[in-house]
Amino acid sequence: MASLDLDIGQLDDAQRESLQSYTSVTNQELSAAVPLLQRSQWNVQIAIAKFFDGETPDPVEEARAALASSPRPQQIDRRETLLNGLSSFPRSSTSSTREPAPRIVPQPESRNLYKPPVLLSILLTPFNLLYRIISGSLGLFGYLFPFLPRILSSLARRSPARNSRRNTTGRRPLNPRDTAARFIREFEEEYGTHELHFLEDGYAQAYDLAKKDLKFLLVILISPEHDDTATFVREILLSPEVRTFINDPQNNIILWAGSVQDSEAYQVSSALNCTKFPFAALIVHTPQDSSTSMSTVSRISGLVPPSVFIAKLQASITQQKPALDRVRATRAEQQANRNLRQEQESAYERSLAQDRERTRQRREAEAAKVRAEQEAKSKAEEAKREAQKLEEWKMWRSQQIAPEPGTDAKDITRISIRMPSGDRIVRRFPSDTSLEDLYAFVECYELLQSNVTQPAFPKPADYNHHYKFNMVSPIPRTVYGISSGGLVGERIGKSGNLMVEPILEEEDEE
Repeated sequence: MASLDLDIGQLDDAQRESLQSYTSVTNQELSAAVPLLQRSQWNVQIAIAKFFDGETPDPVEEARAALASSPRPQQIDRRETLLNGLSSFPRSSTSSTREPAPRIVPQPESRNLYKPPVLLSILLTPFNLLYRIISGSLGLFGYLFPFLPRILSSLARRSPARNSRRNTTGRRPLNPRDTAARFIREFEEEYGTHELHFLEDGYAQAYDLAKKDLKFLLVILISPEHDDTATFVREILLSPEVRTFINDPQNNIILWAGSVQDSEAYQVSSALNCTKFPFAALIVHTPQDSSTSMSTVSRISGLVPPSVFIAKLQASITQQKPALDRVRATRAEQQANRNLRQEQESAYERSLAQDRERTRQRREAEAAKVRAEQEAKSKAEEAKREAQKLEEWKMWRSQQIAPEPGTDAKDITRISIRMPSGDRIVRRFPSDTSLEDLYAFVECYELLQSNVTQPAFPKPADYNHHYKFNMVSPIPRTVYGISSGGLVGERIGKSGNLMVEPILEEEDEE
């Protein structure tokens, strides 16, 4: 028996954590809590069970004495649970009753019957008739002796070769979600409305949700054929304190329940080593085992008072909560780092997009500038070629203009022309001079005034000259357009007063 005056400062971290978990549930004085935990080998669940159920004679000391007087067995694996009591060897203060909780995906039951070919059916007809006769005889035999089927069924349940459960309840197999919905509906029909929030989904989905959100998965398995089921549901599961405890958001409990008459719940009961109904198991992520492990941290079988039911769950929750808080903090830090990295990447992408946009705009501006320079250069070259062609045309056309008639010439037309520069010239033209020759005279006037003898110059090729002015008579205003043609004598008469009026670009385009 451990000493009662043990100094709290001599406890290690694991023992202090166990003491804190125990006192938070039982509110027992430290002077009594420490010896009880020592007698329970610092196992919080066993200590809580002793506190609520009463303490039996300590088997640990007896086991130690037996071990001291007998050879030590090799590789004995005995588990310590609340159902089978204490193991026959002492456990360290850091030992745990955690058991791996498997993820169960129900195997669908095939509803497709094999239909043999017609010829094979005809050949097997005698055997089918014989089978029906024997089945009817056995049914009559079972009706006359009703105790025999029960004996045979019990023997079949005990047979180790029975690996799979046959569906003898007549319940239609459904998918996990529909199975959960059917259980909830039947539960409400049997026990009335309640405040419990069962997860309307399969066990595997509840398992994954608890693992992802770091919550506790409370699995409730009941058997409608068991005598204690109704008492468990009405007096324990639906008791106000249990409902309040399960629905408390601070406990982070996901409630999933099932009837072992359904295939999924039956497979879950087999995986969780359920040996007695009603059954409750608390499953949670245990990061101390591995980063992906899920373990059963509490198991409750049969009928227990609601206070004990809550105490056992609270003890497991309190014991596992620090590890879950550390994982939540780690995940929050990782998520914050991911968010920060995403924000940085987003800011970098935005900056890169802005740089790309500025580069694109700069390239477009440079390209537009180059195109404008090229267009200006092309226009300048074109204008230069046009000017060269115009000079060549003027040199050629000036040679085609007839000289001014003499003063004694007859049938002439005297024309006074006011040039765009403001100069006024007076010249005589033969009356049969075409209007185009008058325009050519005005166009080549400066070249004709130079009195420079030019050699014969051919007409420039690929050039069509367009006059950019009109000859206009001011009073009354009359425009002698070159397009109308005609002779000077016919259009103007013996004399005329004309002015050169440039054609604006807009008028030219029209």
